[in-house]
Amino acid sequence: MPRRRTTSSSSSTAPSAPRNRTPQPVRVRRRSFGDFVKAFLAFLVLLVLVVGVPLALATQIGWPLPDGAPSLDWLQREITVQTFLHILTVIVWFAWAQFTACVLVEVKAALSGVGVPGRVPGSGPSQLLARQLVAALLLVGATAASLTPGLSQLGQSLEGNQKPSVAAAQQTPGIFAQQQEQAAATANALAEQAGQAGQDAARADGGSSAAHGDTKYYRIQPPEGRHHDSLWEVAERHLGDGRRYKEIFELNKDRVQPDGSRLSEASLIRPGWIMEMPGDARGGELVEMPDEAPNVSEQVQQQISDYAQTGDHAQGSGGGDAQVSLPEQRPAPATPANPINPVTPATPVPGTGGEHAAPGAGQEGHSFGLPEALLASPLLAAGLLGALGRRRRQAMWQSALGAVGGRRGMEPPTPTGDAQDAQDALLVGADPEGVRLLDRSLRGLAASLAAESRPLPVVYAAWMSGNGDLHLQLAQPAGKPPTPWQQGQDQTFWMLARSDAEGYEEAETAAPYPGLVSLGTMDDSRLLLNLEAVPGIVSLGGAEADRAAVFASVAAELATNGWSDRMTITLVGFGDDLTPLAPNRIRHLDGFEDLFETMSAETRQRRGALGAAGHDSVLTGRTGPAQHTRWAPHLVLLAAQPSDDDALRLAELAADAGRLGIGYLVGTQGTDLPGAAWEMEITREGRLLAPLLGLELDAQMLPTAQRRAVVELFTDADPGSDPEGGPGRPANAPPFLVDISEQGRPAVYARLVGSYEIIGLDTPDGERSALLHEALALLLLHREGVHPRVLSSALWPRGVTADVRDALLERLRTWLGSDPDGTPRLATDATGRLTLAKSVVSDLDVLRSLYYEATQGRGVDSRQVRGRLLTDALVLVRGPLLADRPEGRYRWLTHEIVDAQLPLLVADTGLALSEFHLERDRAEKAIEALNAALRTAPADERLWHELLRATHTTGDPDRLRALAADLVDRSGARGLPPRTEALLDELLPTWREGVSAAG
Repeated sequence: MPRRRTTSSSSSTAPSAPRNRTPQPVRVRRRSFGDFVKAFLAFLVLLVLVVGVPLALATQIGWPLPDGAPSLDWLQREITVQTFLHILTVIVWFAWAQFTACVLVEVKAALSGVGVPGRVPGSGPSQLLARQLVAALLLVGATAASLTPGLSQLGQSLEGNQKPSVAAAQQTPGIFAQQQEQAAATANALAEQAGQAGQDAARADGGSSAAHGDTKYYRIQPPEGRHHDSLWEVAERHLGDGRRYKEIFELNKDRVQPDGSRLSEASLIRPGWIMEMPGDARGGELVEMPDEAPNVSEQVQQQISDYAQTGDHAQGSGGGDAQVSLPEQRPAPATPANPINPVTPATPVPGTGGEHAAPGAGQEGHSFGLPEALLASPLLAAGLLGALGRRRRQAMWQSALGAVGGRRGMEPPTPTGDAQDAQDALLVGADPEGVRLLDRSLRGLAASLAAESRPLPVVYAAWMSGNGDLHLQLAQPAGKPPTPWQQGQDQTFWMLARSDAEGYEEAETAAPYPGLVSLGTMDDSRLLLNLEAVPGIVSLGGAEADRAAVFASVAAELATNGWSDRMTITLVGFGDDLTPLAPNRIRHLDGFEDLFETMSAETRQRRGALGAAGHDSVLTGRTGPAQHTRWAPHLVLLAAQPSDDDALRLAELAADAGRLGIGYLVGTQGTDLPGAAWEMEITREGRLLAPLLGLELDAQMLPTAQRRAVVELFTDADPGSDPEGGPGRPANAPPFLVDISEQGRPAVYARLVGSYEIIGLDTPDGERSALLHEALALLLLHREGVHPRVLSSALWPRGVTADVRDALLERLRTWLGSDPDGTPRLATDATGRLTLAKSVVSDLDVLRSLYYEATQGRGVDSRQVRGRLLTDALVLVRGPLLADRPEGRYRWLTHEIVDAQLPLLVADTGLALSEFHLERDRAEKAIEALNAALRTAPADERLWHELLRATHTTGDPDRLRALAADLVDRSGARGLPPRTEALLDELLPTWREGVSAAG
């Protein structure tokens, strides 16, 4: 279980404080005349219910139960009104007994000072009523008054997730079972605080208490020789513990200050403000009531006097504290055994990063040279891998569309060095299934709430627990969650079990929480912070290099994550090299002035747009009709600490940012940034500390070396970044060229294009055959070599131990055998990657080699050779890649681009062969070649254009009209692409009339 530690910087006075929950200091509530009235009324109600009810039953109705033992004659007696009255009387007696037991339990707990009453089975609202009445009766005593909810909550349902804070600390386990001891210690600490508060109240004079004699006031001073004040600093100076800032906040929340403003979570502590302080505050800057402080000016006396009249604001925080706490751990579901994909007890659970955070058992304790930062970031790796695949597909299509200029080819450059290691780490570390479930769960929640006409709740954070459950931490209670979501450990947690998340379908709704971003892990739980919902600025302290690694990780994940639609990410003073990750999302500004000018305008624009649309926040806008076009988040990452003046201007901008969908993450060298709602610090050991939030994480980071390697992958995939690119540039050569002569017959030949067949090897016996075939297919598709961890991650995405992996590799070596010269067909290169010998060949290798030789080799100078090579290449195409692969296997193909490469390669081959035949006016042969290519690449618009041209050369208008009608039918409601319509207008001007007549 992740442990929430408080660093020495947070509190030097309480080294033994519990680490599971930060104790909330208990304030002494001053007794008033209304308290005595409530106590008297509660006494009367208790007297009537506990004493009056049984007396009335005994005197008016009597004992309803029979005097003797029941007999069979009872079953034959007539049921009368008296029978029903007896039954009703028994029920009332039982209800009275249960309520009396609740009263006894509550009285015992209140008088003992512990404040954690036991639960009476089946009591429900009865115990809540008893608790409220006992609390009101004992309201004249400080202990009961400070620990029991007020009478305003009378009538609320009592559920297991509505325990008082002390009860929750004792009875509700945290996310890790090991923290039971710390939770109990927390409850004891709170009880001791309550007891001490009761003793102090007993010694206090009643009249002076009513006259605020225990209250002191502090006036915020200008920042002369120091930084601007914060609640933490005021509490540390005058209360001895910065963690007691919450007491000051509760005393002053939402009270009107002398300048007309109010203290809220997102606002600054401004000079001239008045702060009411707890009675035990000490320090020369404090003043008592104005008439007892002659050294204070008359103006300040009047301000304090006016401020004191605004009343007691210590009660009812309403959940306004912006806190992130740990969800309750649910037991992990049992995993069924799978003989093909065995899972050992040491196997990590997918979706949480546990399988990536450290090598599996027996894996020699190292990562085989792969960067740990990417291995331990499953959501970041999945986003980067998905974005990289899209970038490479886009590059291939751009290359294909440029083929008219002579630029054919679809082979992306093979990464080398650090970029290759980074790509392997992404393949191993990525958790696309976790991203998919997270996205579907959030969108499904938004759709369910929209169907119930309920707004989206404000979510501060999300926890992905070790067993795959998703916990959302809400800013405040938002009622019962929609099915299949469940209430978590309290009303501010909504939980979705992994089994329920897997049942979600794709929802046509906008991404509700696109600002969620991974910060790190606490043991096996991953924290995602919702940057756009934070009520103010999030500050990050620490060394510059460590801050930069955290900022780079946050920026990269926001730019590529799979649970958002649109967003803008503004990087200030850093990250200009990160733009290639997502040019449409990331923008870079040089300094604060540019940022202030940009964000001031956007803040005004968003505030006005929300008002015009009638929305109170971007969350309500995301569930409306314009959900896909408005209210995208804007997240600002400012790595360098701003100056004092700039920090104040930034804090003013961020004061209302939470509801506008704007988030700010600002780097700082200390912990005194004005307007910072949450303060974090990154240590040199990679720990992310948030003392006020009670969190200590293993930080998710993207160090400089890994950042450069990842960026290199994206820039190499972008054809526009190649200075030598352009029309006429030769295509990239395939990574592996086959000897296509008669002397180049391979020893092992695998057919991958179409159904999977292997020639030259015996079929392995037993259930391991499918696993060996899959491993060989992965190696055949990566002739440059496959890292052992990439292979094991592809075959066992849920994790595997080293001995199982090594046993498979040994079987694979034995199955493949050796060449006649004794060379093993499965070898390991200098980098430790697994490679196949040249004698092991696939039909995809032959197809690539034939096309390359026809267009850039011998076929360039010999038309006859070109036609023969292209014809042989097209004959090899028997269908899609691995057409008959079994369900549940080959999931690693989702990371590959070969599914896009193969149709492009087949289309280019068909186009080249069609061109070859049309040069000799063999239109029928050209049409035959194009139809053969369309069976594998039916969506390639270039093939349809060439088919229209070839059909037009036959001189048969009816045949061309039939082809046009077929194209219209295939296009469906979307209609024909504009270029296809233009071509038809040129070749068959009357095609629209034929389509209308057919319709």
